[in-house]
Amino acid sequence: MRGDAGIFERIDPRALGKPRGFSHGLLAPAGARLLFVAGQTAADGDGRIAERGFAGQFDAALARVLAVVADAGGTAAHIGRMTVFVTDLAGYLASRAALREVWRRRMGSHYPAMALVEVSRLVDADASVEIEATAVIPAKTTQHRATSDKTIKSRASRRQRT
Repeated sequence: MRGDAGIFERIDPRALGKPRGFSHGLLAPAGARLLFVAGQTAADGDGRIAERGFAGQFDAALARVLAVVADAGGTAAHIGRMTVFVTDLAGYLASRAALREVWRRRMGSHYPAMALVEVSRLVDADASVEIEATAVIPAKTTQHRATSDKTIKSRASRRQRT
């Protein structure tokens, strides 16, 4: 096991070989909540993509993914699956050194189960990368869950009295 799997149990069968830069699988704990993050590009709040370089677009798209996760009460370590769509695989491969630095700064040593897919184009015409993710947010970090727990305890208390 390498890196910090956070809340996940890392599943890396020896028969599949040692993964580099990803995990074969991450098992989420019982009781956690799933967060599905829509594909994010380097678009700003107005929908414009100002960054033209591949590493810069990757950095901005990843920052947007992490903003959604943070807003739900999670961190980078809660991301269990990520798909990266690129319009230029050669550009991705040529940018690996810069991408490694972006990854370390944003994700640390956490490597979710990942897929990289080359596509002919993305919906945002000037985008060269789009990232979607699934995060597993522990129940204790979300207000909604805490409210639900109080409701369940209240109902259980009423049942005991009757």
